[in-house]
Amino acid sequence: MRNGFGHNARMSLKLNSKLPHVGTTIFTVMSALAAAHGAINLSQGFPDYDGPSALKERVKHYLDTGFNQYPPMAGVLSLREAIATKVLRCYGAKVSPETEVTVTPGATEAIYCAVTAVCRPGDEVILFDPAYDSYEPAVTLAGGRPIRLALTPPAYRIDWQRVADTITSRTRMIMVNSPHNPTGTMLDAEDLRELERLAERHNLVVCSDEVYEHLVFDGVRHESVLRYPALAARSFAVSSFGKTYHVTGWKTGYCVAPPALTQELRRVHQFVTFVGITPIQLGLADFMQAHPEHLDELPQFYQRKRDLFNAALKHSRFVLKPSQGTFFQLAEYSAISDLPDRAFVEWLTKERGVAAIPMSVFYEHPPASRYVRFCFCKEDSTLEKAALRLAAL
Repeated sequence: MRNGFGHNARMSLKLNSKLPHVGTTIFTVMSALAAAHGAINLSQGFPDYDGPSALKERVKHYLDTGFNQYPPMAGVLSLREAIATKVLRCYGAKVSPETEVTVTPGATEAIYCAVTAVCRPGDEVILFDPAYDSYEPAVTLAGGRPIRLALTPPAYRIDWQRVADTITSRTRMIMVNSPHNPTGTMLDAEDLRELERLAERHNLVVCSDEVYEHLVFDGVRHESVLRYPALAARSFAVSSFGKTYHVTGWKTGYCVAPPALTQELRRVHQFVTFVGITPIQLGLADFMQAHPEHLDELPQFYQRKRDLFNAALKHSRFVLKPSQGTFFQLAEYSAISDLPDRAFVEWLTKERGVAAIPMSVFYEHPPASRYVRFCFCKEDSTLEKAALRLAAL
């Protein structure tokens, strides 16, 4: 056939990819490698334990009693109200569940919708390397230009003067992430004031990825953009129920933003997924209202796991600076191997039975340093077994 959908027509189809440099994510690659070699998976960030039984019971209740149809596009109202209550309790910010809170199927979708909502072709978006891998593709798909500023190990601090010098008339957005994946560092109050000053001066929008907001250690306070009224007035603050309640597979998150930004985000959201899952949203709302103490217990819960893992590696040849937040721990391995980090994690998985994530995948231009990221949201026995193997290197 020469016309229609015959063989020749299929062979002549050519596509110019919008994301030519994007392949399968490193998280999928390393989890598959770990499974293939029977390795302990400390690479991809998901727990090997389940979420609270009371939360699962509430979701099951709604599954079994007929709440299985579309919820409102912005999310179930009772969940948006619970989010607003939490934001007031945690950050002293009063937000409207009707006009400032949107529930999304995962934080990644919220970030995508936020970027798509405000970025036009040619707009510049400032990102900080190492950066989570969904940020740049969202900017690229919106026609924007990602401007990646590298943070220097081991401190990984933002140089705000460099940021100021990078801003141009085309800069539209700054994307920040605290607690930070993959480094485990956190922005402090001075960082937020600098961000606020630059955003106001240059009329910028901020997208703040705060999915690890409750996983903070050593008594340090999480500095959300929502604590700073002038900053909150121009920010998308994104969070995740999956991280907070140990249910990453539920893929449910939310975005808090002022009415004008929320309106634009919802215009995109309704054509990406439209809604999240109804019984999950209703179950989360009930659990949040009944168990606000869960949020207060999370820092100690994860700090104990961080300390257990780090203590087990104290006499190893890895160099560790305790993570300030998230459930990730960086480890410097130059005393063990000269291999580049990608080759090192493959060797570690295949030959020593522990999977990790190489830091270079989070950079546009990786530094020469030798760091890998371990995930410690695992059962104590899993962490102890992995640390025993790592300490033997």
